[in-house]
Amino acid sequence: QVQLVESGGGLVQPGGSLRLSCEASGLTLDYYNIGWFRRAPGKEREGVACSTSDSRTYYRASAKGRFTISRDNAKNTVYLQMDSLKPEDTAEYYCATARPGPYSGGDYCSNPHLFGSWGQGTQVTVSS
Repeated sequence: QVQLVESGGGLVQPGGSLRLSCEASGLTLDYYNIGWFRRAPGKEREGVACSTSDSRTYYRASAKGRFTISRDNAKNTVYLQMDSLKPEDTAEYYCATARPGPYSGGDYCSNPHLFGSWGQGTQVTVSS
């Protein structure tokens, strides 16, 4: 049984940093595409950062230069380092996995329906 468990969320001031973790069990992350998505109250879910199984990465425009997605295959864990956080980054953040396919990182981040397994989410609140 696949399980994804996110952690690392919390309350942070604008300009601060957080590192989200997503630990997987029941599958080997190295073979999968990974996505970090978020949903803010009243808004639709959006892809924040994606990492393909062949190590290509994609970031939504507002996250470029501030967020970094990375993998630790030995720990079967994916991270999202978030720096220079802004109030508009406030949301519930989810990690998800998708089987390898013929899509780019941008395609994956734009199509959450491609992801078959999801974590329970971790709340990030950016506020002074």
